[in-house]
Amino acid sequence: MCYNIDMKKAKLLWVDLEMTGLCPEKDRILEVAAIATDWKFEKLAEYTAVVKVPEKLMKKRMVGEFWEKNSESRDGLMAQNKDGKAVKEVERELLGFLDKYFGKEVILAGNSIHQDRKFIDREMPELSKRLHYRMFDVSAWKVYFEGAKDKKFTKRDMHRALDDINGSIEEIKWYLTFMK
Repeated sequence: MCYNIDMKKAKLLWVDLEMTGLCPEKDRILEVAAIATDWKFEKLAEYTAVVKVPEKLMKKRMVGEFWEKNSESRDGLMAQNKDGKAVKEVERELLGFLDKYFGKEVILAGNSIHQDRKFIDREMPELSKRLHYRMFDVSAWKVYFEGAKDKKFTKRDMHRALDDINGSIEEIKWYLTFMK
């Protein structure tokens, strides 16, 4: 879904990836969501895609306590996988998204975004080249507010990429209410 905006006004590229696990060397990206926002965290455009991953790898890697606890997300991702796109096609689409909504500087944003960046670096090297070295990580705010201010944001535990980004944007807006 795209919204009417003046092109190239996006400042933050919010990304969330769902992966078969957390090890970039063994796991693969399953789902990608991206939202372009301005510095007021207003949504300007969004992108989603399912990445095709071999079923054998999914069954091997999507096991354990996390996936048992989140079986609904796992089952949804596995069901959608058959209609997924090649990771290189998703990367091309994301590069087109950047061309349309961003100027030269593209700052990656999200919760624990350094982990997603590892997967982007490995599986989407052309996208990685377009990203600024600085990142806007909501989890740093989480650490500060929980540790120093005893304030805790409760985010929905969806474990689907677009839902997780929307939750991260809600979270940063919540932290900023304490800054006024």
